[in-house]
Amino acid sequence: MRNPDGKEVRYPVLLTPMEKEISREICIAFQQAVCGFDLLRSEGRSYVCDVNGWSFVKNSYKYYDDAACVLRKMFLDAKAPHLSSTIPPILPWKVNEPVQPSEGLTRQGSGIIGTFGQSEELRCVIAIIRHGDRTPKQKVKLKVTEEKLLNLMLKYNGGRPRAETKLKSAVQLQDLLDATRILVPRIRPGRESDSEAEDIEHAEKLRQVKAVLEEGGHFSGIYRKVQLKPLKWVKVAKNNGEGEDEKPVEALMILKYGGVLTHAGRNQAEELGRYFRNNMYPGEGTGLLRLHSTYRHDLKIYSSDEGRVQMSAAAFAKGLLDLEGQLTPILVSLVSKDSSMLDGLENASSEMEEAKARLNEIITSGIKSVNINPEKPWMVDGAGVHPNASELLPELVKLTKKVTEQVRLLAKDESEELAEASSTGVILPYDQAKALGKTNIDVDRIAAGLPCGSEGFLLMFARWRKLQRDLYNERKERFDITQIPDVYDSCKYDLLHNAHLNLEGLDELFKVAQLLADGVIPNEYGINPKQKLKIGSKIARRLLGKILIDLRNTREEAISVAELKSAQDINPSVPNGGREEIDQRFKSQSKMELAGKGSFTSEKSMDQEDDEDKETKYRLDPKYANVKTPERHVRTRLYFTSESHIHSLMNVLRYCNLDESLQGEDSLVCDSALERLCKTKELDYMSQIVLRLFENTEVALEDPKRFRIEMTFSRGADLSPLEGNDSEAASFHQEHTLPIMGPERLQEVGSCLTLEMMEKMIRQFAMPAEDFPPPSIPQGFSGYFSKSAAVLERLVNLWPFNKH
Repeated sequence: MRNPDGKEVRYPVLLTPMEKEISREICIAFQQAVCGFDLLRSEGRSYVCDVNGWSFVKNSYKYYDDAACVLRKMFLDAKAPHLSSTIPPILPWKVNEPVQPSEGLTRQGSGIIGTFGQSEELRCVIAIIRHGDRTPKQKVKLKVTEEKLLNLMLKYNGGRPRAETKLKSAVQLQDLLDATRILVPRIRPGRESDSEAEDIEHAEKLRQVKAVLEEGGHFSGIYRKVQLKPLKWVKVAKNNGEGEDEKPVEALMILKYGGVLTHAGRNQAEELGRYFRNNMYPGEGTGLLRLHSTYRHDLKIYSSDEGRVQMSAAAFAKGLLDLEGQLTPILVSLVSKDSSMLDGLENASSEMEEAKARLNEIITSGIKSVNINPEKPWMVDGAGVHPNASELLPELVKLTKKVTEQVRLLAKDESEELAEASSTGVILPYDQAKALGKTNIDVDRIAAGLPCGSEGFLLMFARWRKLQRDLYNERKERFDITQIPDVYDSCKYDLLHNAHLNLEGLDELFKVAQLLADGVIPNEYGINPKQKLKIGSKIARRLLGKILIDLRNTREEAISVAELKSAQDINPSVPNGGREEIDQRFKSQSKMELAGKGSFTSEKSMDQEDDEDKETKYRLDPKYANVKTPERHVRTRLYFTSESHIHSLMNVLRYCNLDESLQGEDSLVCDSALERLCKTKELDYMSQIVLRLFENTEVALEDPKRFRIEMTFSRGADLSPLEGNDSEAASFHQEHTLPIMGPERLQEVGSCLTLEMMEKMIRQFAMPAEDFPPPSIPQGFSGYFSKSAAVLERLVNLWPFNKH
């Protein structure tokens, strides 16, 4: 099977010990450390049928240019060695070739302020990145008393009447769909049945559950899940007449769906990865790839548990490392899940509820906050809330109703068509699995006047109707401001992906929702700077601890390399001994790092120690390196997460000096950047915070200024194409995507934030290294492969430079 480029579609497989030995013999025979070959498995044996197929270079001009340079040098070395050293190592027509500007989704910013000179080297890049563009997250809640659903709950929770059940697998969801089909009333609401309002609402919710479960014609992916929580029980006699049992009579069903990474989100992530490759590392694009291919780049990618976040991480890795093929193999091989570090708001739930209550009071009361410090508008309660927010709320409700009514009419037409199709037995469900794998827009659906992606009009109407009902309770005459971000999210999605539906009033609704959301979203994570700091430190505590570990490890590694180089300069006869000494120091450093984390590292056998000694040899040896800077080594740590962790981390970085223990210290973020952040209300898709650690090799090792940190941020997707009507906006509209804003600096030009100061300012908000749990087997490996995974995990953890 081949892809559109004519290349074979490949999947990762586990080799048998015999096949690994075959691989070794091929490498020895062909004298190539890296080569490709094809194995044919037949009747329990493996046969080599082809060697050295370099499929990944078929479209790489750089590969052919490099090959030409290598061949030219070989010829010159053999026939004209006196010319070999005088001719430049690049092709003649490449000497004066201008550097091509980046032509992607990413717009240049002003944040890349580091220089790669003779005295300053980039040592570490740490980026915390939000996922790409997604469909709106949705939820359906309904109380169920039907026996079929209650029995289904008992079936999958082991018969425990008070235990909740989560349904995720295809078999479980199919059982639920079968039950729902039986329970959904045949007659539409407003007719003879479903006479009472509650019955009508319940029937509509059941229809919505059915529509979501039927979407795609089969169950695939990780984007639909159902929870069943028992609410009421009764006592019933046991079958044998001895005693009583509990039986649930009412349960709460919660269906969560949506939040799927769109084709635009995938393209955004991939383009941002290319931008990082071309701008964050020395060497103008090819530098990172050369570092990576010569064992001088230590890369680790972490992701939260959400599917959209994992796929964003995989797409970014594809762009960063210039990879080819599908995202799934990249995800499996390069991305590690860490939900405890990058998921969840439980630690700060009470503080966030308090902030939302105060925010509701500020918005609904119409009280305008008084700024006691005009020079620092971000210091007041509810900074960023629109002064006329209370007057905008009724307008928001009115426009939401207007849009919802238009979608209702579209859904009514679709419902009638489905009814006719079901009577003839011909229903062609839209395949969501194929939609999720697409990188381009489904032109056929757009041309047919259908919503973009896998959403039909019935589900689109359910989305808008729920927003309308939850936003304003007419009986209680009460607004729910927590729904404002959801209304804004739906407006933004439909403006970008469903503009062809020409929903009247959607543009106006987007503007009103944006004005309100700009005040609500940042203040959900704290109503004032001190509360933002408290909430942020609770949500991002583990992530902050991991960032400090990354920075400390990089510093210790750089100091050890500098000491080795200094020893070699003084006494050139001890390079090997110095190398062994450095390796030994890294081993002891890594063991100290993991001390107190359980017995994982303390109970190593002698064989494991031997393996550890061997692992250190898999770094670039300067003695054999054919590169100009063999001592250059860059550590990259990428953390993909959701909006909550981006806000939380940013709040800690800019407000950490407000803590009582740090009184008198300046913020890590300069005043001009604080002002920009105050005006930057939304950290949109692909927003990121980047820390880069530089080492000044001309400064003494003990001088704190030897290691400085550069901090930049990007607010992510640029919404201006949604607001403009020029040709550029039309182009982005046509592609259903938004450009990503370039990085902006968080420090004044010429300032020097030392690593020592960074540690001092955020140490108390970060989880201590000794509190981190011991390493575990990667979640991606289980079952039959768990033993192999354990071996792999052991090998990974034995590499001193890769402890974290």
